[in-house]
Amino acid sequence: MNVVLLEPEIPANTGNIGRTCVATGTRLHLIEPLGFKLNEKEIKRAGLDYWKDLDVTVYDNYEDFLKRNPNAKIYMATTKAVQTYTEVDYEPDCFIMFGKESAGIPEEILLENKETAVRIPMIGEIRSLNLSNSVAIVLYEALRQNNFSGMKRTGQLHHHTWDESL
Repeated sequence: MNVVLLEPEIPANTGNIGRTCVATGTRLHLIEPLGFKLNEKEIKRAGLDYWKDLDVTVYDNYEDFLKRNPNAKIYMATTKAVQTYTEVDYEPDCFIMFGKESAGIPEEILLENKETAVRIPMIGEIRSLNLSNSVAIVLYEALRQNNFSGMKRTGQLHHHTWDESL
C-alpha cells in the first residue's frame, strides 16, 4: 500500500501518518511544497522513534509524482467525492492520495480521477475530519480488503496468556 500526501501543511499530522505507515508496512509519498521541514521536532514527536523506519519518498510536485509512478492506481480521498471509501476495491499496490489540510486535493485533479475519488461519510456541514484520522480510516479499509497481508493479526498479553481460565 501507498499513502500520498499532496502538499501537507501540519507537521504533527504528517508525523502521525508516518507512524501509521510504519505500523502497517505502507510507503509514504510526500508531494512538495510541504508546510514544514522534514527535520522539524513536531514530526519526530508525532512519529516518535518510528520515523527512522519509515519508507518515505519526496517529490518536487504532482507532475513529478506522476512521472515517477507511471501506471499507478490512485484513489483520491476527498470530501467532494460521489462514492464512499468502502465502495471501491483497493489493489495491494494502490496509492491513496490525500490533499493538504486547508484545501484538499485541487478540483482539477479530482475531475481527472472521478472514478477513483472516494469520501468518508459525515453528517451535517462539517468541513472534514483530521487528516491523520482520515488516512487511518481509508488505509485500514484497504488493508482489510487485502486480508491485512503481512500484518500481525493477534496480540499477546504481557503478564498472562489468553489460554488462562478466568
